[in-house]
Amino acid sequence: MADEDSQSLKDRLSRQSEEALGKLASDLLENPLINSAITRAFTAREKAVQAQEAAMGALNLPSAADIERLTRRLRTVGTRLEGIEEALDRLQDGVDALSAQLETAARTSEPGVAARVAAIEGQLAKLVNEVGHVSDAIDARPAPVPREQERLAVDVPPKPKPRAKKRAPKRA
Repeated sequence: MADEDSQSLKDRLSRQSEEALGKLASDLLENPLINSAITRAFTAREKAVQAQEAAMGALNLPSAADIERLTRRLRTVGTRLEGIEEALDRLQDGVDALSAQLETAARTSEPGVAARVAAIEGQLAKLVNEVGHVSDAIDARPAPVPREQERLAVDVPPKPKPRAKKRAPKRA
């Protein structure tokens, strides 16, 4: 019985405290002075973020949003590369299986067919060589960026060129 009384007392106290906090919060938000102070604080925060982004841009440093955008693009490129590698592996497996079938057919067939099989094997060798070059190109590192291009501002639109002044015709 004592546990039930203490439990109901806890429930009543917590309910009353929640109601009091809710009423206090609503009263504070309805107060025009508090409401305007909160509005000004959020406005000042937004201006500070804009000023920080402008300063980082002037120093040619990436912002957190720039880094996040770059990270997403790198993940996308990585996913695409994995898909290309899987496709190349499947293609290589198919070429190997076809090559094995052709070798088996060449051993058991007529002499005229053997010449055609040899020609097909030559073409397969070329394909395998090209697939190897594509695989090497995927694994290769990108070329380093020249020093002249390191500090280019990509997102900034170009400045318009000043217009030439029109000259008045000479009077005689």
